[in-house]
Amino acid sequence: MPQGTGTLLLLGPDPARFWPLLQAAPEAQGPDPVDRWSARVIGAWAADLGATALFPFGEPVQPFISWALATGRCHISPAALLVHDALGLMVSFRGALALPFALDLPPAPPSPCDGCPAPCLDACPVGALGPGYDLAACHGWLDDPRNDCMARGCAARRACPVSPPRPDAQAAHHMAAFHKEHP
Repeated sequence: MPQGTGTLLLLGPDPARFWPLLQAAPEAQGPDPVDRWSARVIGAWAADLGATALFPFGEPVQPFISWALATGRCHISPAALLVHDALGLMVSFRGALALPFALDLPPAPPSPCDGCPAPCLDACPVGALGPGYDLAACHGWLDDPRNDCMARGCAARRACPVSPPRPDAQAAHHMAAFHKEHP
């Protein structure tokens, strides 16, 4: 964490409200709308709170996965993906606020994977997840016109019983970005 940080708050989108808000924002037009919206909104919150805004995009690269695991609210799922107690495999972070003061936070709940039959493992149509990640198999499927992951989101993430639904347009946006970043 940055020097002088009392509490680091990781910020992620509200599954029910984020996509409509983004579509109505000025950033919806143009490149990297999610990152630009995040920078504007989280940057403004940081300024109002006397905090430092940190982002999972750009430089320097920030250790968001390590920070998420340290909260106790995120864990590594059986599919080797980050899972959140309330957002399941749809967890994402748009930024963080490094507050100069400490907040008293509630204890973390148990992992949502405890006792779960792990439908995420069987949901991937090409078995790309599990112990390890077969990126080539995943991308081979994403390039196949029969797939529905590009339009509706990762089948394994959707199979998680804790994951809230995302609008198809939002899922398609994120899948296109993933496919572009990890060819």
